[in-house]
Amino acid sequence: MAGEKAASEKKPGEKAPTKKKTAEKKPAQQPASQKDGKKKRKPKKHHASRNPALARGIGKYSRSAMYVRKALYKRKYTAPKTKIERKKKEKPRTTITKPVGGDKNGGTRVVKIRKMPRYYPTEDVPRKLLSHGKKPFCQHKRRLRASITPGTVLILLTGRHRGKRVIFLKQLGTGLLLVTGPLAVNRVPLRRAHQKFVIATSTKVDISGVKIPKHLTDAYFKKKRLRKPKHQEGEIFDTEKEKYEITEQRKSDQKAVDSQILARIKKVPQLRGYLRSTFSLSNGVYPHKLVF
Repeated sequence: MAGEKAASEKKPGEKAPTKKKTAEKKPAQQPASQKDGKKKRKPKKHHASRNPALARGIGKYSRSAMYVRKALYKRKYTAPKTKIERKKKEKPRTTITKPVGGDKNGGTRVVKIRKMPRYYPTEDVPRKLLSHGKKPFCQHKRRLRASITPGTVLILLTGRHRGKRVIFLKQLGTGLLLVTGPLAVNRVPLRRAHQKFVIATSTKVDISGVKIPKHLTDAYFKKKRLRKPKHQEGEIFDTEKEKYEITEQRKSDQKAVDSQILARIKKVPQLRGYLRSTFSLSNGVYPHKLVF
């Protein structure tokens, strides 16, 4: 017994003999997906930014740090040329370098290819300016609003007669509208109005048989210059200005047109009172909700 214990006791510095474990071979198990004959799909990785957001619009890394992280320094990027850059051509040279002799002259000189003229004319030669295809006012097409037809009652929005109702007669050469009150109804004489500054109403007067004089044109309504006093010798106290006076032709033309229109106004009940009334807005009345 003593000998057996001595044999089993370990000596200091000696390691106990290790027993090798025999690995038991287990039968290889095939995955269930291969048994069914189908391959297992890998889960898709969602795209994540290389620069996570700390807050809305603020990234963790700076622009220069992302330049390094993305390795953009390895890529050569050239922006595509725009249409304007493609159309651009190289400008022709305006100067040329010529060799110059002499030790102290620098060796070269930059000289203009196209030299400026030595002499200039004393007076500028007049030349026509390019208008880029724009036509003068006399060649513009005159258009008229569809709501404005001969006999339509209009409301004037500007001028001394603003707010009054007038009758449209015809369109003149410059595109302005020829209108009349008549004068006996609302004190509006034959005058011109711009179609931008009138309101066309749904009320109409039949003026199909009214004869309008042909000489009622833009030249007929052109403002005449009044004489200004000039202080000359012997006329120191001549300071009276020439006053505008209505010509007899204007009066006769007004009567000729108004007499025909007044006869047609009398046939329509309450039309005379409608033309005499003025248009105005009051509190709580909105122009975009009105029906004229």
